[in-house]
Amino acid sequence: MRSFVFLFLSLNVAAHAAVRLASPFTSHMVLQRERAVPVWGTAEAGERVSVSFGGQEKSVVADASGKWRVDLDALEASGEGRLFRVSGSETAEPLVLNDVLVGEVWLCSGQSNMVFTVSKSAYKWAGVTNEAQEIAAANYPQIRMFTGEAAKAYEPQARVGGEWRVCSPETVPGFSAIGYFFARDLQKELKVPVGIVTLAYGASCAEAWVRREALAADEKLRPMLEKFDAEVAAFRALPKVSTSEPAEVRSQDINAAAAPKPKAPKDPVQDQHNATVMFNGMIAPVIPYAMRGVLWYQGESITGGAEGVALYPRVQTSLVNDWRALWRQGDFPFYIVQLAGQNQPSNRPEVREAQATVLALKSTGMAVATDIGEEKNVHPYNKQDVGDRLVRIALANAYGKPVEFSGPQYAAMSVEGGAIRLTFSHAAGGLVARDGLLKWFEVAGADGKFVAAEARIDGDSVVVQSADVAEPKAARYAWVNFPDGGHLYNGAGLPAPQFRTNAVK
Repeated sequence: MRSFVFLFLSLNVAAHAAVRLASPFTSHMVLQRERAVPVWGTAEAGERVSVSFGGQEKSVVADASGKWRVDLDALEASGEGRLFRVSGSETAEPLVLNDVLVGEVWLCSGQSNMVFTVSKSAYKWAGVTNEAQEIAAANYPQIRMFTGEAAKAYEPQARVGGEWRVCSPETVPGFSAIGYFFARDLQKELKVPVGIVTLAYGASCAEAWVRREALAADEKLRPMLEKFDAEVAAFRALPKVSTSEPAEVRSQDINAAAAPKPKAPKDPVQDQHNATVMFNGMIAPVIPYAMRGVLWYQGESITGGAEGVALYPRVQTSLVNDWRALWRQGDFPFYIVQLAGQNQPSNRPEVREAQATVLALKSTGMAVATDIGEEKNVHPYNKQDVGDRLVRIALANAYGKPVEFSGPQYAAMSVEGGAIRLTFSHAAGGLVARDGLLKWFEVAGADGKFVAAEARIDGDSVVVQSADVAEPKAARYAWVNFPDGGHLYNGAGLPAPQFRTNAVK
């Protein structure tokens, strides 16, 4: 009996004192090359923790709350799977992770188009173009993906569920399609391992991914937080509603129409439209996992109508700046996907214009997807082109490769008689009407009323005019929800984004 008690106590102490790594650290992970790699977790207060990897060993003593962190020195890229070992002075057995690589790490976040998986077997609304062929060819052991389990919370969490998985035809069906195609194309170019951390949730609003302190610091965004807090307080003050059947049913009520069951009120914390909840549940647990940059696809879910769209640039800017401040890796690359065309108000040009304001920030980029949308589908199946366009931006700007990364960008306009000449940058290889004609150009006179215009390419410019506008003052392009065909491209095959020459500065 004494032996049993001793064994029980010993096991209890060992379990209590066991060193634990933070969520992003699992076997098969990819660590970011060429920069310090933070490693953190929990242990017994005062326990000495040692981390060994790649010929380095770093030690630290856990603080009074049991938290610890060490920073590995910058690592060189390596496709060799190695052991990652963590031991503790009060822990019986070291924690050992297998098959750890070093290369490039990118975080993918946003809403359902980032969740969108390679196969529709994961989500019936997903599944990429040429799904079967893409899955069969996905034998890339140097690509790994960590997919965080969906989680919303009122306060920042320490952990998020998930594990790193090696890319193969067996695992890729559940990978974020954009994350996978980005990683595949990047790995082919750089010839180093690529890791993708996918933390995304369908129908989530941008403010849901921003922490409380950042929203509170902006007087225009603070009302979002105040509204949410008021809803939470009201919900928590409600009496509990029982939805169970009554224990007894009177005999005379047997044939009576059943009264509707009372609906339990919804917890606002579990609403992905509300401020901070996605940050708290999914982003906070992975900070400061070392990475190269972020890929962001969000914008279909904006609450508040026109006022919400007007606020979107502030929310987006707050998110970018605050994530950068929290990671403490400087102005890391932050590349977004501009919404694809769709015949829905959620994908209207004012939203895409609001998204494009991110380009005013350092080290940002925007992959245009207006031309690959589907009229009645908010989840276009062509994610290959989205991945390609994001990779081009990364190769040119994050890695200094000599590749064209942007479609034609409106640069200036001049009035020539009854026509307007629009000039463009990123016109390498010439401007192209890939579908044989240009559509979606419009002009307006002093009255500001836009009408359809004829458009022709002339070198690195497009000349537009309409017989209905004798003295044009402004022009715009693709200013509709769903511009179908007739797009303007450059010689690299990249589309021009929508624009209007009379945009409010």
